[in-house]
Parts: sequence; C-alpha cells; structure tokens
Amino acid sequence: MVKQSSREIRLASRPKGLPTAANFALVENELPALPDQQVLVRNLYLSVDPYMRGRMNEGKSYVPAFELGKVLEGGAVGEVVESRTPAYRAGDVVTSNFGWRESFIASPNDLHRVSRDVQPLSTYLGALGMTGMTAWAGLNLVKVKAGDVIFISGAAGAVGNVAGQLAKLRGCKVIGSAGSMEKVRFLRNECGFDIAFDYKVGPVLEQLNVEVPDGIDVYFDNVGGETLQAALSALRIHGRIVVCGGISGYNAEEPSPGPNNLFNMITKRLTMKGLLVRDWLDRQKDFEQEVGGYFRDGKLKNQETVVEGIDQAVGAFIGLFAGRNMGKMVVKLG
Repeated sequence: MVKQSSREIRLASRPKGLPTAANFALVENELPALPDQQVLVRNLYLSVDPYMRGRMNEGKSYVPAFELGKVLEGGAVGEVVESRTPAYRAGDVVTSNFGWRESFIASPNDLHRVSRDVQPLSTYLGALGMTGMTAWAGLNLVKVKAGDVIFISGAAGAVGNVAGQLAKLRGCKVIGSAGSMEKVRFLRNECGFDIAFDYKVGPVLEQLNVEVPDGIDVYFDNVGGETLQAALSALRIHGRIVVCGGISGYNAEEPSPGPNNLFNMITKRLTMKGLLVRDWLDRQKDFEQEVGGYFRDGKLKNQETVVEGIDQAVGAFIGLFAGRNMGKMVVKLG
C-alpha cells in the first residue's frame, strides 16, 4: 500500500459555554503502511451528536473526556479500501467509532459490517444507528405500550423523531415539542405525530394543558430544564419519565437549578429512569431485527440533515445547539 494522507479534526481547546470553531483544528495526517491483520477504511458519513459536548469538558463523566490535541471520536459509516485480514475485504461497508476523520486503520474487532442494501448508508447513523437504538431502548426502559400518551421533547432531533415514530407503531398517542413551526410541520407530516407544538410560542405546560388536558403517561426527555418541570406537572399518576438528554444545559457554564416541583414524584408516584444506550448493547440484535424490519417495510422513516465535507463538520456540530437539524445531523464525505 502506498502511504496516504487523511484529514482529521482535533480538539484544540476546551470550550467555555457554546463551542466555537477556535476550539477545533483541521489537520492533515499521514497514515502508515497497512499492518498485518488490520483494515484501512475510508469514511463515507460522520455523525455529530449533542452528547459529544460533554466529552469536550475536562473531568470524569460516563464516557472518557476527549484529549486535547487528539482526534475526536464519533460514529461513522465507511468503506473498506484495503484489508490484511480475512475478516473483511475491499468494498465492505462498516460502521465504527472512528468519526471526525476521512480515513483510518483499525482492528477488525473495532468494525461492524453492515449491508449496502440499506440506502442511504447514513441510515446506520440515524434510525438504524445508535440514535435509533437510543429511542428504541428508551421506550423499552419504561415499557411504553399501546394506549399510552407520550410527550417527547426535542422531538425533531435524531432520537426524538424515531422515538415518536416507534411509539406510534406501538399504538400510542404521540405529542412532540420543537423549536420552529417548520419542525412542527415536519413532526406532523413526516413523522406522524398526533400533536406537535413550538415551545417558543408559549410556556410548555400551558400548551400541554391545551393539547392534552387529561395529562400524559410518559415523558421522553431530551431537553431537561423548564420542559422537564412542565412534564412533571402534566404527568398522570404512575407516569414514567425517560431521561435521555438535557441539551438545554449542555453549554451552561454553571449548573442549572433543578425543577421546583419534584414533589410531584411523590404525590403522583412517578418513575424516572436514566438512559445510556451502551447499557443495551447486548440487545443490539433485537433492535436491528425489530427496527430494521420497520425500515425495510416502509413503516419507519430515516430523517436526516446532511452537510458535505469534513471541513463542515465543526459547523454542523455547533449547529446542533442552534437547532439547525431536522432528524439526524450527518456529515457526508466526498
């Protein structure tokens, strides 16, 4: 193999509040000759996700912090260019956690082969990827069932839109909040939500009381903050909360105050469960069989926003916090 170069994005400094382009560096890196038992992969699509913001902070979290001066990590779909192991051959399509770079060399154990029959291949980062599995796991975590009324915040995002679609397939009434009327129409017309509203128009609790005056059974939380407080008031007795994310506070420089109505947890006998998709990896085959089946049958749509070029990845990531995506945000490489 002739040595080749690959551009990659490194963490140049730790963000204070909302990240800026100055916190990142686009660097050209020369790959070595392919070692024995290794695989050379050219990435086709990269994932950018809100949870990555937490890894940019120093200190312990549920995942290791990104290292300064080192290439970032994230989900990716790529094509095998060359293989020196019988496990893979040139032309295979694989998923990996080696995002934020154009090409890389890896062990076969760090790759997962997927089918070219699924198009676009970026679906493996969205509805059939970790964000889709997060939505599926969240519904299972609190045993969402037919007849439940479920409210999903951040509903037009990567996890939220899939959670809503899957809940509809289970026979639920689905309500979603989003940050623009364009996204509201997207949820109603493309994702099949029964009710969707713009949380910027008025207080979330007031809008929930109008749309579902009898309350909700499940709250799928992607936002935290004031929306969680509203849901605590809207939940019925024995309601359930899936705590998946809290994007409203990811860039806060000081901890945000918690809801002032947590006493509802007692009076309503509520259940609140935190969700990390990595706890569900032993059930990945179940997810792929069920949700993959929905996708193949046309019952589930993969919704995505695509930007092109690794030089646009940082802007795409920062755009997540301004709500510039509908569905999964992915970066397409040439």
